[in-house]
Amino acid sequence: MAEAVFVLCAVTSLACAVLLLRGYARNRVPLLLWSSLCFVGLAVNNMLLVVDLIIIPGRDLLLLRNLSALLSLALLIFGLVWDSE
Repeated sequence: MAEAVFVLCAVTSLACAVLLLRGYARNRVPLLLWSSLCFVGLAVNNMLLVVDLIIIPGRDLLLLRNLSALLSLALLIFGLVWDSE
């Protein structure tokens, strides 16, 4: 059951990234770009979680997962600060 939740989280975050990128392509609002980049990183994070816990359970990808999450959130914060100026 947990595996299904992990996969659904990855699919959902990827779908959010695609929808935000489509919104940015139509409207050219910079915050949509930063948000979509954040969700791309979160999708990578969720895919790494699936690989780490389901596909290759012997490997420890915790550092990569944490780095991708940190980079994603840093992009979103940078975009929020950049867009507010």
